[in-house]
Amino acid sequence: MRAVRMHADEADIDETLVRRLVAEQFPDWSGLSVEPVESSGTDNAMYRLGEEMVVRLPRIPGAVNGVAHELRWLPRLAAHLPVPVPRPLREGRPTPAYPWPWSVYQWLEGTNPRVDSLADPDGLAEDLAEFVAALRAVDPIGGPAAERGVPLAERDAPTRAALAQLEGEIDVAAATAVWEEALRVPERRGPAVWMHADLSPGNLLTVDGRLGAVIDFAAAGTGDPTVDLIVAWNLLPASARGVFRERLDVDEATWIRGRGWALSIALIQLPYYRHTNPVLAANARHVIGEVLADPS
Repeated sequence: MRAVRMHADEADIDETLVRRLVAEQFPDWSGLSVEPVESSGTDNAMYRLGEEMVVRLPRIPGAVNGVAHELRWLPRLAAHLPVPVPRPLREGRPTPAYPWPWSVYQWLEGTNPRVDSLADPDGLAEDLAEFVAALRAVDPIGGPAAERGVPLAERDAPTRAALAQLEGEIDVAAATAVWEEALRVPERRGPAVWMHADLSPGNLLTVDGRLGAVIDFAAAGTGDPTVDLIVAWNLLPASARGVFRERLDVDEATWIRGRGWALSIALIQLPYYRHTNPVLAANARHVIGEVLADPS
């Protein structure tokens, strides 16, 4: 989808490399086609392998741990969720040509939803709420702590640094006011539960307007699940936001914290990806606009 490097420490990955890795480690698949998958993802590169599989390779060192994480936890979570999630098939080894482990998954049908062309926003909101509720209901005992399953205040420094970078590009005063309102809300009290932690349009697949699958569980884990509310602003229109909130029975304080999470993520993404990932930067701008326009 893009030739521009997004990260200073990004690995060089292309079709030739993927064909070589597959041929060397999984020769029974060496005759299958290899095609890049269009994606706004930032941590992993994906290549379709034949018609029924996809190869997923970390782009950066920070994404490497996600390989083992998904191989361990996805099979345990899948049986409890209302829509398909990636099914790991094989794990690839590091080589002199590529330094990290990688993985092969079963291909999942569907397309990433677009905020400006949702066929059934209310239905999608219901599906997303059902997914989040089902994930939260999974037994959290022994589950890994999610990096984003923390109090919102832990994001204050990077969020304010991003605000400083966006002076003149967005309404910084209004964004700061929304952020500070979220920080004033009491922290969540309660046991840790499972969360996906990165419910963005690029990690969702829709079929006929409804949720068909959820992908990329590298950030999934247990903790404060408020971050999973971000999909209300990064994808759903205002008209469907209430459906999502009602189905999850979200109280006012939690909703305000969720809006803060959505704003914080977007503020940090925009200056980082504005020149290297147009899709993600555009979504960040969309989220900021939706948050500032949301009176709830």
